[in-house]
Amino acid sequence: MRHQSPSSWAAICICIAALVHFALGFSVEFSVDEAHYALYAKHLAWSYFDHPPLVGWIQWPLVSLTSSEGIIRLIPELLWALSAFLVYQVTIEIHRLMQGRNAGYLTTALPSANLCGFMAVLAIIAAPLPHVLAIGLLPDTLLTPLSLGLMLMALRWTRKDQFSLVDWVITGLLLGFAGLSKYTAAFTAFALLLVFLASPKKAWITKAGFWVAAAIALIVISPVLYWNWVNDWISFKYQIAHGSGGTWAWRRVAAFIGIQIACFGPLLLLGTFSFLKNCLHAQKWVLIALLSFFIIPFAIFAALSGGGSLPHWTTPAWFCLAPFAGIGLAKAWAMQHRIAIRLLVIGQLLICLLGFGFVLAGGISTASIKSNPIADLYGWKIAGQKAAQLAEAAKANGIAVQNWTLGSRAAWYAQPLPVFVLDQRQDQFDLWFGQLPTGASVLLINWSGMAFNPPVGSHLAFEQCEALDSLEIIRFGQVLSKFDFSLCRNWQDAGAAR
Repeated sequence: MRHQSPSSWAAICICIAALVHFALGFSVEFSVDEAHYALYAKHLAWSYFDHPPLVGWIQWPLVSLTSSEGIIRLIPELLWALSAFLVYQVTIEIHRLMQGRNAGYLTTALPSANLCGFMAVLAIIAAPLPHVLAIGLLPDTLLTPLSLGLMLMALRWTRKDQFSLVDWVITGLLLGFAGLSKYTAAFTAFALLLVFLASPKKAWITKAGFWVAAAIALIVISPVLYWNWVNDWISFKYQIAHGSGGTWAWRRVAAFIGIQIACFGPLLLLGTFSFLKNCLHAQKWVLIALLSFFIIPFAIFAALSGGGSLPHWTTPAWFCLAPFAGIGLAKAWAMQHRIAIRLLVIGQLLICLLGFGFVLAGGISTASIKSNPIADLYGWKIAGQKAAQLAEAAKANGIAVQNWTLGSRAAWYAQPLPVFVLDQRQDQFDLWFGQLPTGASVLLINWSGMAFNPPVGSHLAFEQCEALDSLEIIRFGQVLSKFDFSLCRNWQDAGAAR
């Protein structure tokens, strides 16, 4: 840092990471979720079965022009870079707030704002899981910069205790777009409300601007409300059931905490500990209210994890924690705890690089194909194209799979053929393609990573299934997976398998 300012180093680190994301984006095929949300853009609607619509809407311009995974992935890469930039800006604003209100109460002087911002960005770049969302677009990729934008507005309110009409309009738009990104944006809205409640002055509730912001947010999310209203609220029902998970168990909570530390790295925890120990003094309730942008969603997801959860759900919360961690890391750096910080940064970056190499190599060859999770990222393009050719030659009514997680890649890479999911779970494919007609014939795809018995017999709908072809996916000399293609004839009872 002798020849460059911390802000310049932050920009350089963001650019380097973005270039790595760009290269990886052209190297692997779509994951399950990526293909699913790209199909949102192919089938534009006011909303969708499992998520609000923005994740599809934002991809529509590129999806309408190209099917290149790398080009379409420019969207999450830009959103990640924007999120990293906002982490820096939020850190600067928190530093200004602390200097203005807490300077006389800090045990030692705060390091420079630019150093704090650089440390915050570095903690995010060294976190392994956010790189996944930087390459593949998920609703959380969208919610992250919007949450940070709302955090900036909360800081603006905290410093001024008032908003102009423009501030209220921006806040309303941010809340609305967050709601169009993911239903868990409600947790971020609660955090913003807590900041308002922590303000010494409560006159905001009587201001016309507050109600203008609320009205704007409601108007922006109205497509989701309308779509759910005309579709019997199926999306809300699904998410409530999905969030509650299965039987609750403490061991799942412990696993959730361990996985979170592994996915986001101990560097963020070290910085947060340093911040709470050395920087949280006067006006601490204001800072705690701002910390609720992390505390509220993380606590809710931790509680829900007893029934099952996914590690990336907390990504927006960790990005909102990063500014505090950055200030804490800069403080620890100034207090000569540099060896520990260097070791954590190097260790976490090495884990990220090993992860990138693992993905590019196609995983590690084992005796069981199913034990290689990276195999899921290769082979679906050629398998989808082959399935489309076989289905056309056999004059089949479409393509079928036996689990919804197999349906998104089949539908994306074999488009425009309809894809039918042969299970009892209602999902988005039912809305897109309907139910398989009685007497229909389909081209069945069976993938070795999630293999099923042929759907034939007295209670399983098809009269018979005839094997047509198979396809092995090989990368660097190792067999990653195998696809089997069968022609299944005469769908007997659509209700039997759904």
